[in-house]
This record gives sequence, structure tokens and C-alpha cells, in this order.
Amino acid sequence: MIETRKLTKRYGNLIAANEINLSLKEGDVFGFIGPNGSGKTTTMRMIATLLQPDYGECYVCGESIYSDPAKIRRLVGYMPDLFGVYDDMTVIEYLEFFAATYRINGPSRRKVCEEKLELVDLSFKRDAMVNQLSRGQTQRAGLARTLLHDPQVLLLDEPASGLDPRARIEIRQLLKRLGEMKKTVIVSSHILPELADVCTRVGMIEKGIMVADGYVHEIMAQARRAICLDIEVTERPEAAAKLIEQHGEIESVTMKGQRIVVALKKDVLDYSFLPTLLLEAGFRLKMFREEEVNLETAFMELTKGKQQ
Repeated sequence: MIETRKLTKRYGNLIAANEINLSLKEGDVFGFIGPNGSGKTTTMRMIATLLQPDYGECYVCGESIYSDPAKIRRLVGYMPDLFGVYDDMTVIEYLEFFAATYRINGPSRRKVCEEKLELVDLSFKRDAMVNQLSRGQTQRAGLARTLLHDPQVLLLDEPASGLDPRARIEIRQLLKRLGEMKKTVIVSSHILPELADVCTRVGMIEKGIMVADGYVHEIMAQARRAICLDIEVTERPEAAAKLIEQHGEIESVTMKGQRIVVALKKDVLDYSFLPTLLLEAGFRLKMFREEEVNLETAFMELTKGKQQ
């Protein structure tokens, strides 16, 4: 549905997007992760045909962004980070205005608008003034507007920015629903927990460079150098740590308060010997668990030292 090849955009000496390669299929919900100014918005605007690349190619639903931009805009729904609303319109009037620009006319216009309001759980605000909506409700109205022409591809730039916790949860639920509808979604964010349980694929960008791209489990595996374990014993944690440290498959052992943090050597995947070792030495376990790699730790590991 979306394929980019070495997509590049420069602003003078600054390379905002540096040879970005993406390949997304129908139903992919792609989390585009990076700090502010990393190149997320620039990349999304090029895909939406709102910004001309300096180099590279991009195909949306099989169509090149160079050959027929107007056709691609009919296939894409783009929701920017910040967008204006009209002070003198109700929510339903706001949607009908934009539906008319998509040439959705006649009785079907009102029907389509009502359907999109229901999809984003905003039907109860249909007659409210747009400028009186909360930030979260405004974002949902913007998403309803983006969905009016039933685009196959959605580009959502920081849709949860500035929202309270409840509104962020609601946006995540909407993103899951869109993936279930087989929409191909790119959603950008610099807040990693927002995307952890929503996206099927993740791309990490820093200073215009795509440093990682793949399915979530692939990114986690790529970020994990070795298995780390958290261990607590009922007494004598220092003695337990010294015992563990002597084993040949242990890379390092550090103490964090009463907790023993154990890093296994690379490619050591079976750590069943450790509980046995401790129990046979007379130690009793309070905790024994493998440290999880989440998107935040993966991002910190994979984006080290990237320079513009």
C-alpha cells in the first residue's frame, strides 16, 4: 500500500529525511517514532504529496506521487498535528463542509458524516460548536474529517499530542479499530508508550535517518543485546551475587539495592540453571524474572550516536 525508496528531503544543508525506505501492507498500523524535528512530519507530508521530495520515489496504492498527486490525495487521509476549526460551525456542519469538498453530495453526505461521528464516538457532540470541543474531542472530529472520503491510507501526525490520559486511551482504541478495518495507517509520535500496544510495525527515525524498521517483536529482538534477569533472595544477596558471578555463562552481575541484576552472555538463551544453582546453595528466591525490552528501551538502544 505504501512503498518508499530512498525518499529524501533537504532544506539547505539540513537533510530532514535521508533516504527513507518503507514498505507497508494493507492493515499495517505503523508507528513512526522519533523526537521532535527527527523527520517524521517531513516524510509523511511527502507521502501525502504535500511536499515535493528532492530525491527518491514513493508509491501509494501502486501510484507514484509524481505521476498523479490528485489521485493519491483521494486515496490518502492526512491529519496534521495542528489544524484549525471554524468558530461558527457545529460539528455536523463542519463535517458536511469538508464532505462537500470531497464531492460527497445529496442525501449520502449527511449519512457519511453521521457514520464517521459514530466511528470516532463523537455522535453526542454532533450539534455542539466545534470551537467549544475539548482538545481530545477536537482530535476526534479531525479524525472523522480525515475519514470522510473513506481513504485506504491514513497519515496521522501526532494525533495524541497534548491529550489527557483518557483521551490518549480513546485515540489508541480508535487506531486499533482502523487497523481492524484493514486501513494502512502511519501514526507518528515522540511518546513511546502511546504506540506500544497499537502498532503492528514500528519505524524509528533520528535526525532524518531511519535507524530501525520492522515488526514490533523484531525491533525488540534487535534492541536486546543479551538477556537480563532480575533476582531477589530472602537473605544474603551479596553472597548470592558472588555465587552467580562465578558461573561461566554470566556476563555481569550488579546490585541495585537488594535486587541482583544478571546479564547473560550473548547467545545464552537458557537460564534454567540459575534457580537450581541458588536453591542448591541454600538461597530462597523472592523474585526471578526476565527484564522486558519495551519500545522506550529499544529506542534508546537503537538510536545511540546518530549524527546529522
